[in-house]
Amino acid sequence: MHNHQAKRYDRRPFSRSMGFGRKQNQHASFDPSRFIHTAAEPVVETYTPTHSFADFAFGPKLEANIKARGYSAPTPIQDQAIGHILKGNDLIGIAQTGTGKTAAFLLPLLWRYEQHLTKKVLILAPTRELATQIADELVQFSRGMNIAHAVCIGGVSMMGQIQSLRRNPVFVIGTPGRLLDLERGHHLRFSDFSTLVADEVDRMLDMGFLDTVKSIIFKIPASRQSLFFSATVPPEVSRIMQTFLRDPITVSIKAQSAADTVNQEVIHLHGRKKVDVLHDLLIKPGYEKVLLFGRTKWGIDKLSKELELRGFSVAAIHGNKRQNKRQQALDAFRNNRVQVLLATDIASRGLDIDQVTHVINYDLPQSREDYIHRIGRTGRADHSGNAITFVE
Repeated sequence: MHNHQAKRYDRRPFSRSMGFGRKQNQHASFDPSRFIHTAAEPVVETYTPTHSFADFAFGPKLEANIKARGYSAPTPIQDQAIGHILKGNDLIGIAQTGTGKTAAFLLPLLWRYEQHLTKKVLILAPTRELATQIADELVQFSRGMNIAHAVCIGGVSMMGQIQSLRRNPVFVIGTPGRLLDLERGHHLRFSDFSTLVADEVDRMLDMGFLDTVKSIIFKIPASRQSLFFSATVPPEVSRIMQTFLRDPITVSIKAQSAADTVNQEVIHLHGRKKVDVLHDLLIKPGYEKVLLFGRTKWGIDKLSKELELRGFSVAAIHGNKRQNKRQQALDAFRNNRVQVLLATDIASRGLDIDQVTHVINYDLPQSREDYIHRIGRTGRADHSGNAITFVE
């Protein structure tokens, strides 16, 4: 795959000095080398579901779409949550991304709409990328069911979203700020919704959406079905759940430690140029789908250009890129059209990409939480992964 790159550079240090991250690393950052080691081959515990998808009696169309999506048996969150959602219960789902939670709420809600048990569904997501991912899943699961949806996110024109809302979609998926803007412009009525899904509630809290989310929920009828999903439940998230949910069922899926599924390694540079070390990694076999984290937008752009000069296929996402450009970069990475996706921490929130072979911390994360979040992008869905951190 990369033979032309190996031949071109002959694995020798590149002559031009790049100096990425030198100024950045003067700031306080988290050095994981003190507590990680190269792990043995990860052993992933198997889960035996108590249900099959057939047990839920979704009907022929939905069952066909589940099979077409490649789902053979329910994941733990699907196994334990779907039955309660089908019954109309409020639910708290404690689960991380990559556990199948999107299907855990979409499948039963599609069935409830088909059975005329729910009218319209509002799905809140903290990031544009997550909202788009949920919509993509919805399209896959609702094929042939004639169920319209709208995606309402910031960073793109409102006109297309207004036109989608005029078609009276069953599912409206969006970020809190854009949804509230559309409601204030009288393009959306929260009182029309009978079901609310709030995904990654803890992240919405971290991103400062708490008051906006509360404003939205207050306008949805009290007789709604509410489904809240969160990877963690800090006190403020717990208070929100207690306030807005009625006798909720709690389904908690134990999060696997990153050490269980991710082989972690530290590379000490010892004065070597960071970009040359990176180059020598990327031409090795197995580095097929690499997610690289940098600290700044400027650094990401500069490194992206240098890697392109060296013959690598790359894409980049950060806060300064327009939403359509970010989505194009994500699609290219998902579909294996580029080998390396470069990202900042903020831009990567909510990313759920299958079969990332390696995460590379090109710049050190600023906290242990950021480190765990980064390396959690690999080693997902019963696959092992690799995380490499550069340390000066």
